[in-house]
Amino acid sequence: MAHVELSLSEPSRSTVDYAAGFGSTLGRWAFAVGWASEPCLLLDAAGIVISVSPGCLRLFAIDVGDAVGRRLVDGLLRLLDFSAVSGELPDWEVDKIPPLLALNSGGLARGLLRVAIRGATTTLDAVSTPLREGEAVVGSLTFFVPVAR
Repeated sequence: MAHVELSLSEPSRSTVDYAAGFGSTLGRWAFAVGWASEPCLLLDAAGIVISVSPGCLRLFAIDVGDAVGRRLVDGLLRLLDFSAVSGELPDWEVDKIPPLLALNSGGLARGLLRVAIRGATTTLDAVSTPLREGEAVVGSLTFFVPVAR
């Protein structure tokens, strides 16, 4: 099983000043995700991609303009089911994928996704956390790791 570790340290004053210009939880996370080398992305509460890491751009073989401002599902990712036929994931299953489940449940979510990338089917391990401002869930942050091709 994968091990995820988070380490927090005091940011430099210039980092704090720069991130404060974004003004919101999502703005500060968008800045961090935009510079992350790990494949990760940030969704707003409506499931729209608002930031994507360079690692995620490479993993999904897309440009930032192809990702930001689009819905995660029916926009960025083509989700497949795990059957032998590998058809499109049924609509009633889509809300159960980790990035959207974290938004809808307000809790941590983890699961496997099958996606079509570059004409090939890829399985990804996805770990998602909801992001909050006060009590309201305003987005989700998801990390991806390829587990099979």
